[in-house]
Amino acid sequence: MALKVKAVERLLKFDKESAGKYRYVMKPEMYSTLTQAKVIKEAALRSGVSQGVMKACWDAAGEVIKAWATEGHSVALPGLGTMRFGLRAKSVDDVNKVKAGLISSRRIIFTPDVDLKDELSKTAVQITCYDREGKEVKRVTSTDEGNVEDPENEGGNENQNQNGSGTQNGGNGGTQGGGTSGGDNTGGNSGGEGGDDGYN
Repeated sequence: MALKVKAVERLLKFDKESAGKYRYVMKPEMYSTLTQAKVIKEAALRSGVSQGVMKACWDAAGEVIKAWATEGHSVALPGLGTMRFGLRAKSVDDVNKVKAGLISSRRIIFTPDVDLKDELSKTAVQITCYDREGKEVKRVTSTDEGNVEDPENEGGNENQNQNGSGTQNGGNGGTQGGGTSGGDNTGGNSGGEGGDDGYN
């Protein structure tokens, strides 16, 4: 098993006036979406129960997770980690300024468990490189340290835990471009959501 990634040579402009520079940008080569029916069928085969029973359990678990998470609980996802809801909001210096309008977005926060993180860190990454004309020029298997991003400390921002709630000052602010962030968000983007305080 390996994660397949492609590095494509693209012209990146860091501001409106610059001519731009060609750089190799990495993003997943192929990620397909598996339907719920396919997942239920495979789970039924592995567990030895009927697909009907598996679907009933699947649906029930989904309803329980949704209900508890929206009540403010951090809910365990068997074999995967935990899920909870959070939000991003601006901070103010006066209690009289606190209002719902300060909330910029609601979030779903997934925290993987140790076994899942270990599995991901041990999975090889195969990179195929393409030049600006679409021609394959190189293949390489990664030798990175296998670090897995911590969703509780995104972008290395300050994270203060108080009674189980984290505060990320400046949202994604201060995160310098150069990484791929899932594909097309590349170098030159800095400051993200600076100015907002993200309350998890």
